[in-house]
Amino acid sequence: MFKALVMEQDADGRAVATIKELDEAALPEGDVTVAVEYSTVNYKDGLCLSPKGGGLVRAYPHVPGIDFAGTVEASDDDRYTPGDKVVLTGWRVGEVHWGGYAQKARVKADWLVPLPDGLEARQAMAVGTAGFTAMLAVMALEDHGLRPEQGPVLVTGAAGGVGSVATAILANLGYYVAAVTGRPDQADYLKGLGAAQIVPREELNETTKRPLEAETWAGCVDAVGGDMLARVLGQMQYGASVAAVGLAGGAALPATVIPFLLRGVNLLGIDSVMQPYDNRLRAWGRIASDLPMDKLEAMIRTATLDDLSVVGADILNGQVKGRVVVDVNG
Repeated sequence: MFKALVMEQDADGRAVATIKELDEAALPEGDVTVAVEYSTVNYKDGLCLSPKGGGLVRAYPHVPGIDFAGTVEASDDDRYTPGDKVVLTGWRVGEVHWGGYAQKARVKADWLVPLPDGLEARQAMAVGTAGFTAMLAVMALEDHGLRPEQGPVLVTGAAGGVGSVATAILANLGYYVAAVTGRPDQADYLKGLGAAQIVPREELNETTKRPLEAETWAGCVDAVGGDMLARVLGQMQYGASVAAVGLAGGAALPATVIPFLLRGVNLLGIDSVMQPYDNRLRAWGRIASDLPMDKLEAMIRTATLDDLSVVGADILNGQVKGRVVVDVNG
């Protein structure tokens, strides 16, 4: 038997979360059974925990949790043996497939990645999908030529999960980080992560009729999208890139093609869900080497399965700072 947060539909079709004791036979099909130690809370998790499942959950009963880290208990795949430490992000786990808000999970071996040396399960879940996405964004910017000497790098939505990790990684790599936030009370938190400049959200949150402004940013990790992304595109240096990782400000992009045509700006889409295995290994290796663990600790807040309904609503309302680590055994 194991404990899990189970979403079930009531008579009105609303999803309701309950902590239940389940038999291992209830787990879905898969190659590897994992004793989950920690999970985390991302924006998608908030959607899955909502009364309508955020349009992501396909069938009930359902166990959410798009990330988890733990120890292999049983494996039908030669790549993993009992006792191996593993981490999972993406692959629609927690949405279509039962996820990490439980003490056990069963998944395909292809979806797992060995936990990198130097990272503990709790730290891996402090990183989670948000931090993994942030590392993918930094790697993409570097692959397109970004270097610290080129100038300031903008991080939008900087106090959120992706933004917090991106800020810490970029600062640790020697970049001058300009952190955008709509919460002035988070300035000290962001400076503690390494931000050299705090940019109030209202300075970038309005569209402008001018397709180009002063060349300001050497790169950008954008978690907001919408009007802010459109504005930022017109402020990028010649040949600079923006890594788009989120849409907290909306999915529409009220922009022109002028920044792409006259300044050679690159808009790089970052997907963490279906990333190939080799790039996952590369990203987790970079996380272990380039994310300062003391900065990571400053982002962490701990929760239990009992807390998730409240935390899920909070993250949808923009009320979560940094990273929430879920102790599924707590």
